[in-house]
Amino acid sequence: MRDAVGSFVGWPSYLIFPDAETPTRPTHKVGKGISRRIESVASQKEVPGRKLKSAAKDIPTTSRTKSQIMMRLEKMVDESDIMHGAIRSIDFDEGVFGAAHFEIIAKEDMQQLFEHDELGIAVIHTYIWYMYVTLMQGTELCNRFNFIVASRINATLITKNPTSVKNDLVDRFMAAGDNTTPSLYFLPFNSGNGGHWVLVAMDLSRLIVYYLDSLSGDWSKYPSMKKTVDAAIIKFRSKKNYRNRKDITWVRVQCPQQNNSVDCGFFVLRFMRDIIALNRIDIPKMYFEEYKSYSRAHLDEMKDELCQFIVDQRII
Repeated sequence: MRDAVGSFVGWPSYLIFPDAETPTRPTHKVGKGISRRIESVASQKEVPGRKLKSAAKDIPTTSRTKSQIMMRLEKMVDESDIMHGAIRSIDFDEGVFGAAHFEIIAKEDMQQLFEHDELGIAVIHTYIWYMYVTLMQGTELCNRFNFIVASRINATLITKNPTSVKNDLVDRFMAAGDNTTPSLYFLPFNSGNGGHWVLVAMDLSRLIVYYLDSLSGDWSKYPSMKKTVDAAIIKFRSKKNYRNRKDITWVRVQCPQQNNSVDCGFFVLRFMRDIIALNRIDIPKMYFEEYKSYSRAHLDEMKDELCQFIVDQRII
């Protein structure tokens, strides 16, 4: 089954080291220097989701040709040393994941975007960075939505060291405050070793975990993931001396479903985008009326957003 990330194996980005013989020019560090244009747009959005919601109604039902911004970025990549094995190291704003984080961007990551292929972790993380900067930064949404580093919480790492993964989750919860008011933690979860992407969204104040999968099935496919998430939530509440008023409730959301073997990563990103755009902490079991299904154009829209962001941030 190719509803996966190809040969991707979840691995912390801080343990990735490029080959010393890889021809590179000095890596371009970004993340600290967000362009003033993006910064000012984010600060002006009191309810950024409303703008996205209205814009989505104008999306065409089909789209296959590449946009101008994608062709522009593709040309930039073709003319860069990335095509010859160079990489880019990107520093993310600390607010994205609650701590310092950097990502490695290479040729194969850009090709996933250009060719609409199975998404790896670098593209997943970079689009999360885009959402944080463009939709959330400087608004109250930063107190309502939080992201978890997918490279540290996945099936492969849980199998190897579940205690370490649990503690990483607890540390992320602790970094965001007391969590006594409703908020969501987004975990893009990969089943590991060329696996499938699903979204786990946790509301720690109400002890609800939403499970969104663009294929059929529920969390029973990943029992170790559920066990680790539950244990992390319980440990966090214990460290905070919160009373566990009730059991943790898992909700399988009837979300849009993919119709091919490559779109799971795109769907997980779109789920997060919609939830933030609508500014909703409570996710309806039957998903949102505004987004009962996704066309290819909904996914192409995200690719264009990311292409524009990469150009604006001067990553290439």
